Amino acid sequence: MKIEHVGLFVKDLEKTVKFYETYFEAESSEKYHNPVSTFSSRFLTFPDGARLEVCTREDLNLKKLDGFPLGYMHLAMSLGSKDAVDALSARIEADGYRHLSGPRTTGDGYYESVVCDPEGNQIELTV
Repeated sequence: MKIEHVGLFVKDLEKTVKFYETYFEAESSEKYHNPVSTFSSRFLTFPDGARLEVCTREDLNLKKLDGFPLGYMHLAMSLGSKDAVDALSARIEADGYRHLSGPRTTGDGYYESVVCDPEGNQIELTV
């Protein structure tokens, strides 16, 4: 068994898709749109075959919870080396996106940095 894909609701579909294409070499599918429900999505496929479905709709709940809400917490992207984590962290921050922590080695031994996509969703960059 494997996870087929993870779905992520966002306000700005195209801006979020462009972020993952730019920084994580994702390839985007054609946009799907259902005019009745107003649901739209694009599937992003990463070089290793993992997929992320980025979705939006007009009636999306725009109110965010503060702190650590139940459910999706972060997406972890393995980059292969500490140097790659350092470089991508610096690049994303230099381009004006939020950089929350790291790079650092955590108490459980992970080398990581945490950044945010354009919607504030956390991405853990790790070896």
